Amino acid sequence: MATPVRIESDVVIVGSGIGGATTAYALANKGIKTLVLERGERMPREPENWSPSEIFMKTRYKPNEKWLDEKGREFVPGVHYFVGGNSKVYGSSLPRFSRYDFGVIKHREGISPAWPFTYDDLEPYYFGAEELYRVHGDAQNIYGNDRKTPFPYPAMKHEPYVEELGKRLTKAGVHPHSNSMGIDLGPGGKCIRCKTCDGFVCKLDAKSDAEVNALNPAIATGNVTLMTSVQVNRIVLTENRKSVSHLEATRGDEPLEIYGKKFVISAGSVNTAALLLRSGVANSSDQVGRNFMMHNNSHIAAVDMRRKNDVTFQKTLSFTDWYLDGGKGYPLGAVQLIGKVQGIMMKSFAKRVPLPILNLVSDHSVEFVVMSEDLPHPENRVTIGKNGAIKIVRNAVGMKTHFELLRRAKKVLRKAGYQAIFRQPFDISMNSHQCGTTVAGTDPRTSVVDGYCRSHDHHNLYLIDGGFFPSSAAMNPALTIAAQALRVVAESDLAKV
Repeated sequence: MATPVRIESDVVIVGSGIGGATTAYALANKGIKTLVLERGERMPREPENWSPSEIFMKTRYKPNEKWLDEKGREFVPGVHYFVGGNSKVYGSSLPRFSRYDFGVIKHREGISPAWPFTYDDLEPYYFGAEELYRVHGDAQNIYGNDRKTPFPYPAMKHEPYVEELGKRLTKAGVHPHSNSMGIDLGPGGKCIRCKTCDGFVCKLDAKSDAEVNALNPAIATGNVTLMTSVQVNRIVLTENRKSVSHLEATRGDEPLEIYGKKFVISAGSVNTAALLLRSGVANSSDQVGRNFMMHNNSHIAAVDMRRKNDVTFQKTLSFTDWYLDGGKGYPLGAVQLIGKVQGIMMKSFAKRVPLPILNLVSDHSVEFVVMSEDLPHPENRVTIGKNGAIKIVRNAVGMKTHFELLRRAKKVLRKAGYQAIFRQPFDISMNSHQCGTTVAGTDPRTSVVDGYCRSHDHHNLYLIDGGFFPSSAAMNPALTIAAQALRVVAESDLAKV
């Protein structure tokens, strides 16, 4: 075997998604020499970026990789190995969590645990992340996401169909409000309000993703270096096992040994846990990989054959009336518009329905994600199978709540004039919003990292992605990951090298 090439940096970050790229950005602004390792390459600019059939039918940007479910069945995971990670295809929804999400919340089917820091601890970094990721919104305190500052950019204007939908929903008894969206919209902005945003790759760099908004500016400082096509295989500890010595990695057929003073693993909740498990690292608590969560989500399409939906950019409205309390003392969740679904996109789920019928339905439908909290459970976990493949066991906790939220959402939509509502549940392969596998806490016996994402076991190892979440809340996680990355660099020892 060839002699490994030795590479050194002050801080080494594994992964270039929201967690890794935002951490690199904050370190760059402190003048810290930082190396970012990404297993993929930069996303190519090509016509297929905006092709519904290529992305949703042919899964062009999904990895050539199989994971296993609890019964050992293979599936292609909903992850994307490119610079910028999953944010290259996310829907740019960047809401804050509620202040109550950081405390203990009683749910119908269990308890959502407290975080080791509060909303007020994170609040200034929420605003910093909103500035970095160009978040548009309005300052309503709608579901406990109270703010000390206005949004850095005004809320996106609703198109006429969505404006009318908002009025109908209001008459139906709920209180619709603007979504918090990260896009480059406004004077001199790149966004053209196209129909290929949510789930697509933005050819114009107008979507606020980790590559465009955080990593590229970090590299431009001269303090951050990016290495692509680097597969990190193992974390190697020092002899006393109190700190990380280096990473074993490969780039093609070339072995690498990557040394640093501090190490940040930001490979995503599942892959970070898998790397730790394969390395036998940071797991004195036996909590690595446990408490896997991914939200209890359903896509719904509400159809009114009397009205054609001519919207282009649909994802500008939500209603969260039951986010904190559904009326029986426990929360339900959120209902958010998603990007306009085209007939060919429906074909990826409704495979037996002829495309002309799906196009007719799509022309008269409006689509939402119905999102409720997936509660942590230690047996919902990531492990490594006998063949080395990632295995995920998940039995969703909180589905009674989810079905109650679905029932109420459907009732409101029917009252608003929709004649039929179709549901697409999320399965294990649609593992977006993954979190909880390297949970943060104050007790090393029951958590993996502390409130600043530093490993309880190894003083120079930080885990900054959705894995640190003690609970999933019922909101998109990206802004909370970014805010915590900014907080960790500002307040912890990570930047002290």
